[in-house]
Amino acid sequence: MNVVENLWNDLSKPLKGFIKKHIKNSQDADDILQNVFYKIHNNIDSLKDTERLHSWVYSITRNAIMDFYREHKYDAILTELPVDIIDDQEEINANEEIAECLKAMIYYLPEKYKDAIILTEFQNLTQKELSVKMGLSVSGAKSRVQRARVKLKEMLLGCCNLEFDHFGNIIDYQHKNKDCKFC
Repeated sequence: MNVVENLWNDLSKPLKGFIKKHIKNSQDADDILQNVFYKIHNNIDSLKDTERLHSWVYSITRNAIMDFYREHKYDAILTELPVDIIDDQEEINANEEIAECLKAMIYYLPEKYKDAIILTEFQNLTQKELSVKMGLSVSGAKSRVQRARVKLKEMLLGCCNLEFDHFGNIIDYQHKNKDCKFC
């Protein structure tokens, strides 16, 4: 499978949702999505920094939405559109990228913390169910999950400087070390 096919499999649904937030007509949204992947296919070789692939794809998508509005003479909407799209894209991108880092970090946790966080966060066990499964008291299970979260936070803050919005969502980040083994 090539890069564009992988991108289609990974991003076509989120991109379509992103486009439909700004373009209400489903057929127009499909046309824009198809156009975006056509541009990706034709220009993927010009991408110099593969770590910014998602940003690049969302940039193409933003531009395609703006082109749609230009072609259809929606000038009033166009003047407001870029800020909304940029904010949405950057927030989505930063959260997705940090989520991937966190997934990698989980596997570096000591086994007992790794198991606790995977069972509660990814397999949706309650802490009571975790206590039974791991042979712990409920308070012991809660402590283990909390310690796992603290360790993940320490690992993340050791790797990245994070910037949050007023809701606590990650809106931007900078790697402290380019050789981070997680991100």
